Order: sequence, then C-alpha cells, then structure tokens
Amino acid sequence: MAIQAGIWALEILAIAVPIALSVAYITYFERRIIGWIQVRKGCNRVGPAGLLQPLADGLKLFLKETIIPARANKLLFVGAPILALTPALIAFAVVPFGETTLFGFWDEPHVMAIAHLNVGLLYILAISSLSVYGFLMAGWASNSKYAIMGSIRTTCQMISYEIAMGFGLVTVMMLAGSLDLADIVHAQQGGLLHWYMIPLFPILLVFFISGCAEAGRTPFDLTETEELVAGYHVEYSGMWFATFSLAEYGAMILISLMTSILFLGGWYAPIPALDIIPGTFWLLGKAAFLIFVFIWFRATFPRYRYDQMMRLGWKIFLPWTLGWIFVVGVFIYTPGLDGIINFWLAWR
Repeated sequence: MAIQAGIWALEILAIAVPIALSVAYITYFERRIIGWIQVRKGCNRVGPAGLLQPLADGLKLFLKETIIPARANKLLFVGAPILALTPALIAFAVVPFGETTLFGFWDEPHVMAIAHLNVGLLYILAISSLSVYGFLMAGWASNSKYAIMGSIRTTCQMISYEIAMGFGLVTVMMLAGSLDLADIVHAQQGGLLHWYMIPLFPILLVFFISGCAEAGRTPFDLTETEELVAGYHVEYSGMWFATFSLAEYGAMILISLMTSILFLGGWYAPIPALDIIPGTFWLLGKAAFLIFVFIWFRATFPRYRYDQMMRLGWKIFLPWTLGWIFVVGVFIYTPGLDGIINFWLAWR
C-alpha cells in the first residue's frame, strides 16, 4: 500500500511540475516565435538567450502592488482569478500521457495519468466549462462597466463555442465507443491511417478553432479589445492579473493535448515502426506543434468582429457538427453503408 501511494505521489509530481513549468515558459516561446515571424528579436536580455525572462516577469508581478477597487466585492474579486485558473489545472488530472509498465512493476501497461476515469472525456468537458464562472465573477465583482461588459462577452463566447465542441466530440465517442481517453487512443493504434483526423477532419478543425475561442486567443480575443480597456480583468494588477494569463495558457496546453489525444493518435507514432520511441514524446511533440499553431494564429490573423465570431459559432460550426454526427451515424448504422465505415475501422 505504501509503495502504491509513493507511485501515485511520483505520478502527480511528474505531471504537475512539467505542466507548471510549461505554463510559465510558454510565454517565452511565444515571444520568441512572434519575434521570429515579425523579423525581429524576441526577449533575449535576461539570462542566456532570454531563458530567465519568465522568472523575471513572475518576480515583477509578484512584487507589484495589488490594488482592489474601493467599491469592489473584495471576496469575489480575489476569488475570481482562482476560480478561473483552478479548472484549467485540475482538468489535467485525467489526461493520459502514455502507458508504462514502470520497469516491470506492473504486468499490464499502466496509463500515465493522475486519475484514470472511464468517463474522462465527459470530465474534461464538465471541468473546463467551470472557468466561465471565474470570468463572469471577475467582471461583476470589479464594479466597473468595462469589466462587466468584458465578462459578458467572455461568457457568451465560451458558451457559444462549447456547444459546437461538445457536439463535435460526440462523433469521436461514436467511433471509439467509449468516453475513456485511453480507449480513444487505443482505437487509433496502427499508424497515421487509423487516426481520427482522417474520418473526422471537419470536426478536428471545429474542435481546435473552438479551443482558440475557449482560451480567448487571437483571433478570438474580443474580451481584451481596446474599446473595453482590457475587458474583464481591467481592474486587476500584480499576481491576480497574472493568474488570468496562467489560466489562458493552461487552457491552451489542455486544448493542444486533447486535440492530440482525440484526433492525432495520442501517444502512438504515425508509423508503427517508430513506436520504439516512448509514446510520451510523441504526445508532447504533437501538443507542442499545436501550441505553435496557436502562436502562429496570433501573429497572422486579425481580430474578428464580435458579430463575425458569434456567426461562426452558431451559424457555421453548430450546423456543421450536427450534420457530421448525422453522417457518421448513417454510415455506422445504415445497412449497406456501414460497410464503408467498417472497412476503415477494420484497419485498427
């Protein structure tokens, strides 16, 4: 029992510590990549190649004075950033980072996750949707018209795109026949041709673009537009302001990992012969590429108008995902047509 508890503690540390460092250092890589895209130098002053810049930024924000508006609800004002960040972090508890036998300690491969749930996909959707309460609370507790307008925009944006994301993931569940994230990865075993990105490519686009909107990333950063003076966190300063940024980057990492697990084969290599490389490296490599795409979007696309953003979510993505559920259902359950989808599933 003590050995098992020690293993669990090591698993938690092995997952929690890299995630915390990734959330901090993704800001460094974002500034460097955007600098490269814009043909200029990014942060390169603090430490060798600027690698200590995130630590300097964190120290600066920690030492800054925290100002709470006199007419704000102090308890909710302080609790809002925590409520926004916490769901983005605890959602990682069920994310599988690979499989291991721990040098022969287990007879069967053990899923590398803090908690292995058979409804992991449902857990991710439920927990990640809770962060909207933190953003709404921040705007209301600030007692500022600009903050409340920004929080209302954020709430509408997240609700609009969560619906499309949820319906899109129904198709993944239909093909895998499970809500277990490990089972979904196992269903894509066998190489690139077995990944769900092939039959569900439109859903892949919907999920990833909706993830950009969920995280409030460009071109969906309408909650931080100039006319709203930075949106729902306009009254925040110091570490409380940094907490909202950590929540955004945490959500970006989570979306990248989930896209890799659901559509890009998870920890499996694109060619079975390359499975000799540990699966965790494949999963992290795919997630790193998607994080680069997030940053690429920021350096490339202009910001949407608010009506364009809502139109994309309600009039394009939602009918698109509902239609793809119908198409997948027809191919699976209609006699005669089921042979087409079964032919693809036979490759698994």
